[in-house]
Amino acid sequence: MNDQASRRKNGRPAKPYRRPQKDPVRILAFEALRAVDERDAYANLVLPPLLRKAREKDGFDTRDAALATELVYGTLRRQGTYDAIIAACVDRPLREVDPPVLDVLSLGAHQLLGTRIPPHAAVSASVELARVVLGDGRAKFVNAVLRKITAHDLDGWLEKVAPPYDDDPEEHLAVVHSHPRWIVSALWDALGGPRAGIEDLLEADNDRPEVTLVARPGRATTDELLAAVGEDSALPGRWSPHAVRLAEGGEPGALDAVREGRAGVQDEGSQLVALALAEVPLEGPDERWLDGCAGPGGKAALLGALAAQRGAALLASEKQPHRARLVERALAGNPGPYQVIAADGTCPPWREGTFDRVLMDVPCTGLGALRRRPEARWRRRLEDVAGFAPLQRDLLREALRAVRVGGVVGYATCSPHPAETRAVVDDVLRGRGGPAASAEWIDARPHMQGVPALGDGPDVQLWPHLHGTDAMYLALLRRTA
Repeated sequence: MNDQASRRKNGRPAKPYRRPQKDPVRILAFEALRAVDERDAYANLVLPPLLRKAREKDGFDTRDAALATELVYGTLRRQGTYDAIIAACVDRPLREVDPPVLDVLSLGAHQLLGTRIPPHAAVSASVELARVVLGDGRAKFVNAVLRKITAHDLDGWLEKVAPPYDDDPEEHLAVVHSHPRWIVSALWDALGGPRAGIEDLLEADNDRPEVTLVARPGRATTDELLAAVGEDSALPGRWSPHAVRLAEGGEPGALDAVREGRAGVQDEGSQLVALALAEVPLEGPDERWLDGCAGPGGKAALLGALAAQRGAALLASEKQPHRARLVERALAGNPGPYQVIAADGTCPPWREGTFDRVLMDVPCTGLGALRRRPEARWRRRLEDVAGFAPLQRDLLREALRAVRVGGVVGYATCSPHPAETRAVVDDVLRGRGGPAASAEWIDARPHMQGVPALGDGPDVQLWPHLHGTDAMYLALLRRTA
């Protein structure tokens, strides 16, 4: 190259081209975000196989996996906040920014505003990622935007992009705590109370949830799990006698009891729902139990273990065949009699009055599990609530028909939205939308002994910020005629 070619028009020497430095951790995080965006995938399903591949191919260690996980989940949880900040730093509407570019910017924003990574390192790493996955041209745009973001910390940006609370409380909370406005409104209605309560709930949705194990009764014990994990890495559950909480970074799949199906990963709120149904006293036989929406099988496995201890048989029904196979896997090795079928709970194959106990954990918006599936908050729409309503009512009606007179039904959802919880039960019990078997409320609170802040009853709503669980709802009903 001659001297003339080695100089730019301004007379300065041209910098030699440098290949972008590949960072396997950030490339993996970017790939996970693209899968979530392009394929409507869930991070908790996409990330584990990516991490396994990275351990084999790139030699990922525990720290690499932890950083990749934080980048993915932290970016998804704070996406609404970061979108507002990025929008203030670009010269076009955010919808006109290519989604892959926006993913790189969001990853960079999270490193700058949500981690302890030094700003210069966060910008440099994000620009290098952009060079690898986007090209040099768009990497310059990423560099310019991220340098603008470094002008303020997170609190400083929130003062600029969030409206004052007194002017618009719901929009303020939506931007500050990164939830769609309609979800803020729905959760506030369900929770009630002052600002502090809803802020605690929204912040809990943005916390990394603990991994909780269940020792399936008669098959494993909490002492066994605690000993296997080590006392420095695990704690007993807060409320469920079968729960063990893992410290951050714990690997459930490394435990023999989990690999053998004697224990499993199950949120403590989910455990409490199954335990409460099993604890309601019955007069007469207690021999046949039904899980009417059993996929993917966590509650069914716990119910099956409890039923086996009493000599009862469990029928686990799931409409989707691929989910029914997951239920079969969860129940494999259960010591008591059980059967798994693929069937539609709204037009079931069983006769009326067949069962003594029925759990109907109905499909719902999943607003109670936003800690675990943070991307769900950006996919759900207000109209989805109404879309689930007919199915939820039909399933509850069939559950009441399936149970014998004197038997008990547990209606459960992983959503605290009032339209998916008590409104469904009230409508069915009052015969709105179609006849149902006669039933009465059972106070669910005594069947969750030791759990505080369960409200006025008779139903129960669990909360992440109050109970450390997903926001599970449970209504217990006894068939009367």
